[in-house]
Amino acid sequence: MVKAIVGANWGDEGKGKITDMFAEASDVVVRFQGGANAGHTIICDYGKFALHQLPSGVFYPHTTNIIGNGVALDVPKFMEELGQLEAGGVPAPHLIISERTQLLMPYHVLQDTYEEERLAGNAFGSTKSGIAPFYSDKYAKIGIQVCELYDETLLMDRLEHVCTIKNVLFEHLYHKPLLDPKELFQLLMGYREQISPFVGDALTFVRSALADGRQVLLEGQLGSMKDPDFGIYPYTTSSHTLAAFGCIGVGISPRDIRDIVVVTKAYSSAVGAGAFVSELFGEEAEELRRRGGDAGEYGATTGRPRRVGWFDAVATRYGCMVQGATEVVLTAIDCLGYLDEIKVCTGYEIDGKVTRDFPVPPLLARAKPVYETLPGWKCDIRGETDYQKLPEAARTYVDFLENQIGVPISIVSTGPKRHEITRR
Repeated sequence: MVKAIVGANWGDEGKGKITDMFAEASDVVVRFQGGANAGHTIICDYGKFALHQLPSGVFYPHTTNIIGNGVALDVPKFMEELGQLEAGGVPAPHLIISERTQLLMPYHVLQDTYEEERLAGNAFGSTKSGIAPFYSDKYAKIGIQVCELYDETLLMDRLEHVCTIKNVLFEHLYHKPLLDPKELFQLLMGYREQISPFVGDALTFVRSALADGRQVLLEGQLGSMKDPDFGIYPYTTSSHTLAAFGCIGVGISPRDIRDIVVVTKAYSSAVGAGAFVSELFGEEAEELRRRGGDAGEYGATTGRPRRVGWFDAVATRYGCMVQGATEVVLTAIDCLGYLDEIKVCTGYEIDGKVTRDFPVPPLLARAKPVYETLPGWKCDIRGETDYQKLPEAARTYVDFLENQIGVPISIVSTGPKRHEITRR
């Protein structure tokens, strides 16, 4: 059986904790898309960790963790994370890197950085992790697969070809130093030595696990609003953030996915540019930012402050729909205990008309929030594990959100730690 865990919104919904929780009952955990541009924060028995490349099942000795072919593999960051686990006393995890996974190259980071500099005030708010150039190269068929590291003649030919293309850009558009294919070849030989113990046939492994009736967990990065087709284009990531892509990102059939768990926060947060209809500003935003998450609303990868706002039921309902949600996990409800009243965005006003349907990006830029206001509960509920013991106003808030998004909220998280959850 396959279960997918994905985000309903802009990312940063708390998927890491939820994936970690479900990984406890899983045999295989698969990271199926994205790169080191976003992270999952997990607080477990070994301490607090921010994972960027590694699947969230690495803290369980019984779990095999797969980096799927849909991932942008940043080898230095992958090795750095392994070192952090070791330093934190975590036993060496069982890991397989798909031989079909492609490598994020140093020139991808350079190109990402140079392009953001060139765009200046019109920049996309990239994390400058090389993600857009990586996926551009993948679909332009000039990417480097892990398996190609083992054919040195082929690899050198590929590097000379890609450097011919990149150096035109670097010299004439960005006015930066040229790439040397021989230097890149030596770098990749180092990468090969580092990752060889983990490289394998992930496709066959996962298919065999399913044939044996084992539990497979697909772990997505970011959320629906960051998908390049269904998100707030062009302020999206460059890989598909939807559960459906989990099939392609590791090589399983759509028939195999039985449960799609979509994670959303009890309020909204986002990193990067683009429309954010329910966004808060000033002291009101800073107060929520300070109280949000485990250590405030700051990116697990970048450390930069996240944009925050009220729960957006229009965006979340749409996010659940495009993910195909079978159930929803609501996180960070404990962060709202200081509020007298809590607003929920239940509609968008666009050109004088109110809609509950999520619009295409040009219309979204003109949308204004329509709010309903609910009473707060004015007490600390962090760590509560019995849903019925939550204040009535908190339970009313959950009921209201569930009614708005139209998908059952099965779990309500009351804190950042692994077992600070309530089940409905």
